[in-house]
Amino acid sequence: MANLKTTYMGLELRNPLIVASSSLSMTIDGIRKCADAGAGAVVLKSMFEEQVLAEIESIEKQMDYPWHTEALEYVEGMKVALGPVQYLKLIEKAKKTVDIPVIASLNCVSPKIWVDYTRRIAGAGADAIELNISIMPSNPKREGTEIEGMYFDIVERVRSSVDIPIAVKMGPYFSSIASVAYGLYRRGVQALVLFNRFYQLDIDINTLRLAPGIRFSSSDEISLPLRWITLLAGRFEIDLAASTGVHDSAGVIKQLLAGATVVQLCSTLYLNGLETIGKILEELEGWMVKHGFDSVDDFRGKLSQMQSDNAELYERLQYIKALVGIE
Repeated sequence: MANLKTTYMGLELRNPLIVASSSLSMTIDGIRKCADAGAGAVVLKSMFEEQVLAEIESIEKQMDYPWHTEALEYVEGMKVALGPVQYLKLIEKAKKTVDIPVIASLNCVSPKIWVDYTRRIAGAGADAIELNISIMPSNPKREGTEIEGMYFDIVERVRSSVDIPIAVKMGPYFSSIASVAYGLYRRGVQALVLFNRFYQLDIDINTLRLAPGIRFSSSDEISLPLRWITLLAGRFEIDLAASTGVHDSAGVIKQLLAGATVVQLCSTLYLNGLETIGKILEELEGWMVKHGFDSVDDFRGKLSQMQSDNAELYERLQYIKALVGIE
């Protein structure tokens, strides 16, 4: 039998399939089902910055009292502690329920509240933290370097507060993805999740209102993360998690060949059920046996740019061939 074990951010996984942050992993029952289905690890449903701030605001409304300065500072600290209590309980119970790594997920747009929260999350037993940083570059007055600086600031503050591994789930909207990736690595990030699939927007022409767009990814969306994983794999010592567009074993194999350390699954689990995990693992193992690979490490990154004798194939040459037809 082929060996599917792998290591992600220093965590031992029985296989490279991770259930991505979603409602599939928002309850103990859901987390247990993910583990029973064969997942190598699970990322909990994100705790959103807005949720935490809303809880704090609710507490503040109950504090209409002329506090002494020292007392006020104490109560302010208490508010921060109360915010994520349910999330902490979920982490604690999940760690007692399943024997696979449990990764907390924080969806944030600023660094201001996360230092204290991440300490509590680490204390609750989370094996790692995935920072799902959702900063859309929509403000024409905000330059790209400012947005990059916000990413770096969030990471630096979280890194200074916890010792557990940190992954960053980043979007593709950077002028230099490689530079940002390297900047995150230099600031202590152990893994990058490529890419964040931001909320899809649509317009209802009957009600003249904004409406949710396509909820699930399609297999066609694999191209963007696949391209960047081939380009980044092996450039520096950081793990890469492929996300978006992986719906079957072929997608998983492609991402591992490109250099992905692990592959996160989400849409396909909603569309086809959690049993998809077992099917993909069975087909992955069969493919490995067919091609003579004893372990995932034997072929991981085999088709990355770093391991290629024709590096230009990954950039401009293929672009010219596709559009001009030059051989």
